[in-house]
Amino acid sequence: MAPAGRALALVTALALGCAGGGPAPEPARAQAQPARGLPIIRDTEIEQLMRDYASPILKAAGLAKQNVKVVILNNRAFNAFVMDGRHIFINSGALFDAKTPNEIIGVFAHETGHLAGGHLLKLREQLATAQTASIVALLLGVGAAVAGARSGSGGGAAAGAIMAPQSAIQRSLLAYVRTQEDQADHAGVKFLTATGQSARGMLDLFKRLTNEGLFNSRYIDPYLQSHPMQPERVAALEQIARASPYFERKDSPELQLRHDLMRAKLSGFLDRPDTVMRRYPIGDHSLPARYARAIATYRHGNLQDALGQIDGLIQSEPNNGYFYELKGQALLEGGHPAEAIAPLRRAVTLAHGAPLIDIMLGQALIATNSTKNAEEAVPLLRAALRREPEAPNAYAQLAMAYGRKGDLAQADLAAAQAAFNRGDIKTAAQLAARAKTRLPVGSPAWVQADDIVTAKRANSKN
Repeated sequence: MAPAGRALALVTALALGCAGGGPAPEPARAQAQPARGLPIIRDTEIEQLMRDYASPILKAAGLAKQNVKVVILNNRAFNAFVMDGRHIFINSGALFDAKTPNEIIGVFAHETGHLAGGHLLKLREQLATAQTASIVALLLGVGAAVAGARSGSGGGAAAGAIMAPQSAIQRSLLAYVRTQEDQADHAGVKFLTATGQSARGMLDLFKRLTNEGLFNSRYIDPYLQSHPMQPERVAALEQIARASPYFERKDSPELQLRHDLMRAKLSGFLDRPDTVMRRYPIGDHSLPARYARAIATYRHGNLQDALGQIDGLIQSEPNNGYFYELKGQALLEGGHPAEAIAPLRRAVTLAHGAPLIDIMLGQALIATNSTKNAEEAVPLLRAALRREPEAPNAYAQLAMAYGRKGDLAQADLAAAQAAFNRGDIKTAAQLAARAKTRLPVGSPAWVQADDIVTAKRANSKN
């Protein structure tokens, strides 16, 4: 059964591919949260850029109404994949390594090819067939082993009888996945052409990955790979990419700058200070380099120096809300919540309703220990949660805001929801039960608390 088991593990998710690398040391922002065991990076600036990259592709594929979201994972390996019909996952390593927006847009085009082609559903059907076939093969192999033992012919042939069908099943399944990958490449180029974008980024990216992985691939059996072997895949992609009338089209300078700022931000938050300085030395006076150094400076303890650098960024781009957000975050995490409020208010205005920035402003208001500020924070946080129900840390902040106001019933309910979201069902039920005793029976809040208690009972039965 081992070979078939490996096959199932390999193709559970459909992926672009990867080059080696371990997890990044820290997520960009203090709000990275694991969801279903995945370390997710949350950041308004980066998420907005990913939406701007992916939206035209999804529209061209007829998926604009599917509410497909891009999820950024805190992992330094180059990888992107889909696991369901509503999310495209991309590693921070892919964002680090992609030199142009067009490269990441090409990644999204490929993954959208999987979604539009219904590959996930088809793959599940193939997996079900493979599982059935593997069980039948195992039973036949066991029968051969028993017969061999009775005849005294030894165990080697019997072991081969068990393993050979499993190996054939594995190879057949992986061949099917390689076909899907090739189809996703073709669909990706089609979507890029439909949106007037070049497939050069996808091609350049594949070439780079091929060159980096060529030594290892010499010793790999191409029939045991879940993706087409890179040289063949690149050759096929190049032929269709160069046929596009938009092959020579380049990213706009404005989009390239946003891309460079995104990479700088990731470096500032995720890399060690010496690594940041090697990537962005003092002599580099570009906006992305200054951004990365400012983040690294505040992250590693020199708040006043960092604030001077951030003020310089704001002076360069006074309408960039993310620079104000950075200043507010630096002040808040540096123990100056009252001073963080003004730049965060400005960031909220410039970002036009970004829930994560609203939540940070609410956190700063609460941290001042002012009842008046807590009263302001409550509607701010509730509005953010309506737009982003699973926003990290929001319910915990809301619980503290209600506590500052002295509304213990709502504080218990918010704390229960926070515990429920992080998977602590037992604590959630205890807090929700206490909230029920303080809330009017049958009120909307009481019903929410009762739902959490009921969920705990259902979970216990399972």
